[in-house]
Amino acid sequence: MTFSLAARCPRTGQFAVIVTSSSPAVAARCAFARAGVGAVTTQNITDPRLGPALLDALAEGLDAEAALARTVAKASSPNYRQLTVLDAAGRTAAWSGAKTLGINAEALGQDAISAGNLLASPDVPKAVRAAFIAADMSRELGERVIAAMQAGLAAGGEAGPLYSAGLIVVDCEAWPIADLRVDWHEEPLT
Repeated sequence: MTFSLAARCPRTGQFAVIVTSSSPAVAARCAFARAGVGAVTTQNITDPRLGPALLDALAEGLDAEAALARTVAKASSPNYRQLTVLDAAGRTAAWSGAKTLGINAEALGQDAISAGNLLASPDVPKAVRAAFIAADMSRELGERVIAAMQAGLAAGGEAGPLYSAGLIVVDCEAWPIADLRVDWHEEPLT
C-alpha cells in the first residue's frame, strides 16, 4: 500500500522524505523531517503521532535505534505500524510490526532507509535505496530521491496502483525548502 525513502545528503546536511501509496494524501500523515534532526516515516496502518514523537526523540539526542525503541514501546498497537528513522549522523533504524500488511520489507544503511508494505516484490526497498546511493551526489537531494522512487516503481512498486505521493526536503531552517504533495493522480510520482 505504501513505500518510502528517508535520505540524508552528506554533502549538504539536508534531509528528504518521499512516500507514495494507493491511499489518498499519503504525505499528509506519513512523511516527517526536521532540519538538523532527521527524517522519519510512519506507514502501514498509520499513526501520524509517531512521526513527531520520533523526531522529538532524535532532537533529545537519541540515535535512530534508541528513538525507535522508545517510540515503539510507547505506541498503541505497534504490531500494525511500519516506521523508519534516519538521524542527524545518517544512522538508520526500522520497525515493521508483525501485522504489517502484505509483502513488506526494509532496506537500511548509512544515509538512506526505504520501507514498504503491500509491495509487489520484497526487492522494492532495496531497489529504492540502491538507486539513491548510486545517484550523482552533485544533483539536488529532491531530484535524487524522486529518481530512487522511480527505481522502486520499476522494481514492482506496490501491489496495486499508486494514487498519491509527497516529498519534503529540509535544510537549515524550521520550514521545508520543498514540500510537494500529489494527493490524488493516476501517476503521482511523475
